[in-house]
Amino acid sequence: MTEPAATTTEKQIGIQKIYIKDFSFESPSAPEVFSTGDWTPKTNLNLRSSHSKSVGNNHEIILTVTVETKHADKTLFLVELQQAGLFHITGYNGEEFAAIVGSFCPNVLFPYARETIATAISKGGFPEFLLQPINFDALYAQSRQQAAKSQSGGDGSNGGAH
Repeated sequence: MTEPAATTTEKQIGIQKIYIKDFSFESPSAPEVFSTGDWTPKTNLNLRSSHSKSVGNNHEIILTVTVETKHADKTLFLVELQQAGLFHITGYNGEEFAAIVGSFCPNVLFPYARETIATAISKGGFPEFLLQPINFDALYAQSRQQAAKSQSGGDGSNGGAH
C-alpha cells in the first residue's frame, strides 16, 4: 500500500552569503585620547536585527551592532556595523520562521560581527576588545513577551505569573 504524496514543503535553512552591509569606526578624540594614562571607560552595546524578503525563498537578515566607549564624557570610539546574511529559508510555519529570523540567523551572524568589531578597535589603536557571547534565544523570547504584553494592552497584568 502506498502513502499519498506529501503536500508539505521540506524544511530547509541554508546560508547563501554573509557580508558587511555598512560599517563605521570613529575615534573623535584621537590622538589626545592616547596620551591620557588612567582610563575608566564605559561601554554601551546596542543590538538590533531586521529581516527583509529577497528573491525566491531568500531572506536578508541584518544584525546591527553599535559599540560606543566613553571616558569622562568623551567618546573614545564608536563602531557601527551592519553584519548581513542572505539565508534560504523554506517550509517553516509562521512561528518557526519568526524564531529563525529572530534568533537563529542573528546567532549565525554574531561571530562575524564580533571579529570585525574587535579587529577595527585594535587597528584604531585601542586595547583588545572582546564582545561577550549573546544569547539570541533569550533576547528573542523577551521580545516576544514584550510584543504580547503590548498587544494585550500592557495593563501590567500578566495572568498571575511572576
